[in-house]
Amino acid sequence: MSVLEKNHFLVRKLHSLFGVIPIGLFLLEHLYTNSFATQGAEAFNSKVEFLQSLSYVLYIELFLILLPILFHALYGLYIVYVAKNNILKYTYYRNWAFYLQRISALITLVFVVYHLWVLRISAFLTGHEVTFAVMTQHLANPLMFAFYVIGLTAATYHFANGLWAFLVSWGITIGPKAQRISAYVSAFIFVVLTVMGLQALFAFVA
Repeated sequence: MSVLEKNHFLVRKLHSLFGVIPIGLFLLEHLYTNSFATQGAEAFNSKVEFLQSLSYVLYIELFLILLPILFHALYGLYIVYVAKNNILKYTYYRNWAFYLQRISALITLVFVVYHLWVLRISAFLTGHEVTFAVMTQHLANPLMFAFYVIGLTAATYHFANGLWAFLVSWGITIGPKAQRISAYVSAFIFVVLTVMGLQALFAFVA
């Protein structure tokens, strides 16, 4: 038995927790920051400059964002690998949600890796700042814009549905009624966050 199998319960709990805190909080903050694009270039640039001026921002990004994302992604790939999908045999909603959670995980991983590399790591290495103009140029290509729409939708779904699973696995929503209500809440969160993110994307290319 491998170390991962011996500590499966603990690792699974940490994976679930990291998906909400800090990764989920980072997603919310990121969408909030991008929402300033709807107020124009000056508002967006000012918000980005403020975040980059925070003390120890590199350490925050490394230990509170990048490392948790790396752990969540690697163990998530393991979960996708061992998952038994049976949506054709059992077509009820939660079974589809389970399947879509795995699909959205893969799409989100590709999207996040690309996004971090192009607009954070490469920008840092070359000394370039991420500005409204840079985002406008980056999203000018229709294929790239479509890629961001798909990536955004996958990320918001993965977070919202993952939040439902987190509440169940941590014993917060126990009964069927509580889980049904949390499903409606997670669906509402998915819609709100997706609309919020799409508004920012369209603001960059308007």
